[in-house]
Amino acid sequence: MNNDNPPGKARFLFFLGQLQTIIEKAESTENTVLSIYAGNARTPLFMLEGLTRLYKKMHNKKKFSKLNKLIKDFEDRLGIIDYYDGFYKEFINDKRIPDLIISYVNDKKEDTVKALQEDLTKDNWIGKHKKRIEKIITKLNKIDWLDEKEDTRKILTVYQDYIDKVIKNYESGSIDFTDLEDDVHEFRRELRWLSIYPQALKGLMQLMPETEPKEFLNKYLTPEILSSPYNVMPDGSDLQGYIILNKNYFYALSWMIAELGKLKDSGLKVDLIEEGLISVYKPAAHAEQLTYSFCDETQLTIPQILDQSKTIAQTFFDERILQNLICK
Repeated sequence: MNNDNPPGKARFLFFLGQLQTIIEKAESTENTVLSIYAGNARTPLFMLEGLTRLYKKMHNKKKFSKLNKLIKDFEDRLGIIDYYDGFYKEFINDKRIPDLIISYVNDKKEDTVKALQEDLTKDNWIGKHKKRIEKIITKLNKIDWLDEKEDTRKILTVYQDYIDKVIKNYESGSIDFTDLEDDVHEFRRELRWLSIYPQALKGLMQLMPETEPKEFLNKYLTPEILSSPYNVMPDGSDLQGYIILNKNYFYALSWMIAELGKLKDSGLKVDLIEEGLISVYKPAAHAEQLTYSFCDETQLTIPQILDQSKTIAQTFFDERILQNLICK
């Protein structure tokens, strides 16, 4: 990396370039927002959000916090579209789900798309005055970026601090698995950043296998995890040094994120059917019980989802996965 393109700046420019390509392609289609969503814009947005979270701890907090808010809002709104779109596609193939509830979910998606179209135009992400990415790049050019050695040192510190924070948060009991959104979903979000940061850092973090793998880690090494593209680190051959993560412990982290995701989605399905049921049919009582009648016999109840989440989290922390994630 040369001084004209320090690693921090290069990472932002790479993902901004990806986002810009997706937006420009989408603007030639009939529905810009749906095309941005279908073009997988959430991935570069996640990467950019991850970078802003890291760099606000290392540079100008005010500037990177402001950029974080801007990027996060964009990604969050696409996430809402994904939420409704994913369940709509699932529900239309399920004869148990009433047509009126399916229409309710699709209407919610379309409302979200329309609102985001207006806001992205207003914020100059899209439309004839689209200069949002250009303005972000102008601001990035004014940052006093760290050289590669100092950049790596500080990122390691921030990443370790974040690990310590997640562990402390869990051990304090603030996550007690009594609520799907506040506990399961939020806890998974916390863990997921530990997986997103290595992808966003463009090869700075690499995985190294243990010389003597611990037997208890085998349960995490499923075919799904071993073949996941998210567990392949970006090439970092142009860098002078690396932050090394323990491969099997990183796989264990990925397994935990994936399992919590499945449990979270199972709970969100119940919540959305109940929401649609109440909105469309306005049952006087027993809405929750009616909701489960639209699901198959394998559907977990919300209490069961919370209990399973708590159990796998307890094992995960008892086995000190996060404490062993960074190779010292």
